[in-house]
Amino acid sequence: MSSESNGSSNKIIIAILIIAIIGSWIYFNYSISNTKTEMTKESDVKIATIDSAKKVLQTQFDAASIKVDSLTSANTQMSSELQNKTDEIVKLKSNIGSILKKKNASEKEIEEARKMIAQLNNQISSLATDLAKAQAENKELNTQNQNLSTQNTTLNTNLSATTKEKERIQDLASTLHASTFSLEALRVREDGSEKKTNNTRRANTIRVSFQIDKNKITPTGSQDLYICILGPDGNTVGDAGSFSTREDGQKKFANKMTVKYEQNSVLPISYDIKQGSRFAEGEYKIEVYNNGFKIGEGKTAMKKSLF
Repeated sequence: MSSESNGSSNKIIIAILIIAIIGSWIYFNYSISNTKTEMTKESDVKIATIDSAKKVLQTQFDAASIKVDSLTSANTQMSSELQNKTDEIVKLKSNIGSILKKKNASEKEIEEARKMIAQLNNQISSLATDLAKAQAENKELNTQNQNLSTQNTTLNTNLSATTKEKERIQDLASTLHASTFSLEALRVREDGSEKKTNNTRRANTIRVSFQIDKNKITPTGSQDLYICILGPDGNTVGDAGSFSTREDGQKKFANKMTVKYEQNSVLPISYDIKQGSRFAEGEYKIEVYNNGFKIGEGKTAMKKSLF
């Protein structure tokens, strides 16, 4: 009897132990399952939080990138200092972009990107301030350059006018001057003998004498003199050609003389005006031109012959 009782007790204990083991295993599996579920939920929440943060950061990054592009495109020419700042911003943008492009960015990386975006915005603000200052300075420089350009134009105009005036004065100063005119009516015979007369019947030659005065500016060399003769009726006597004057336009001349002038010296000149027919009664005027200017004149009168 006692043996049968012991056997039954052992079976009961074994059964209880088996039930306890099975229960423990079920509880263990249940706990693990709950833990996994909680971890999965936490992971999903964490991922969702990171994705949300990435979207916010991406929006901020895009806005900052637009500002950078706007600043750099509007200012293609920058100083080396501003260009260095721009290069730093571009490098920072690249680093931020690399993090935001990651599909499984960590919290640490997202936080790093957040800090870099804040740094990027600060650098953009600093660059905008520097660019505005540079533009203001450039505007001031442009204004100064325009003023200088206007001043230079005025100076050049004045210089040109001064140069032209100097050339005009030089031109006038280098023009010869004639003085001491003497006009004589002569009767020149075939044998070469001559006699002074102012009788229109007897006179057949008018001798014009004058001198070219000293001139310190006119260089030594050949000088052209144009002799013009005006008769009593105001018309030109003789027609050897025409030349251009500075004040009276084209003018006919009776004779052109090329003389050898020596600088700062007096040059005496004598010229005979001969006429086959009789001279008309009245006043004759002799004009001498050099360099387009009238440099002197003389007059003589012829009387009508009584017999």
